[in-house]
Parts: sequence; structure tokens; C-alpha cells
Amino acid sequence: MTHVFFYHDATDRVVAAARLIGKACMQQKALLVFAPDDGVADALDRQLWLHPVGGFIPHVRAGSPLAAQTPVVIARTLDAPDRCERLVNLGDDIPPDAERFGAIIEVVGDTPEMRQAGRERVRRYREYNFPVKFFDLSGHGE
Repeated sequence: MTHVFFYHDATDRVVAAARLIGKACMQQKALLVFAPDDGVADALDRQLWLHPVGGFIPHVRAGSPLAAQTPVVIARTLDAPDRCERLVNLGDDIPPDAERFGAIIEVVGDTPEMRQAGRERVRRYREYNFPVKFFDLSGHGE
């Protein structure tokens, strides 16, 4: 069963994703990051070099010879990577074949457009009967 974790109202979606990825790495959990947009993938790549401050989160792009040995793999498509336990979705839609992942982490920004796209993804996940949990990143509560 796929579980979905929605982190919503992020002031900066990429920074919030990097923080969540960092927490997962501290728990020694490997992640596949779906970032179909080149700009988002590039921004996340840069952020993972900086987060935590003065630190580095080991990561590579899909297709790298080191992908099998690296805890975080950033992919533009989901057809190549084998790792399917945890996915961070930075796309605008639910990932293809979402049911193959044990957990999907969604990071939703605080703009009206991002909120609406997030609501649509929630609706679609619920159509698949995936349990969805919500976490407010605004600091204002649920």
C-alpha cells in the first residue's frame, strides 16, 4: 500500500524538499526524487550541496554510474531508476505508476497555483485509495 505525505504551504518548495531529504538521509533512508522540470532539478541539486549549512547530502542524477550507491537520486523520468520504496514528488501531477512506491512525499508551495495543484493531487491519490497525511510547513498550524 502506498502512503502519501503532503508537506504543504512551503515558502520555498525546493528548500523544504532539501530539508526533508536531509532528514531521510539522517535516518539512512534512500530516496528517489522525481523532478521532471530541469529548473527544479537544478535548484534542488544546488540546494543539496548547501543543506545543511556547511554540509552536503550525497546525491546524483539518474543515469550516473554512482546512482546505485548514492542515497538520493534525482530523476527526470521514472522509467529508469530501480529504487521504488520512497519517492519525493516535485512534479505537478501524481507520478506515473504511483502504486509501485511504498511512500510518496509531496512538497507543496504556498502560492494559490501550487495549492490548487496540490489539492488536485490529493483528490487523485484518494481515488487510488492511498492514505494521505498532511503536514503544515507554514508555521501557522493545520
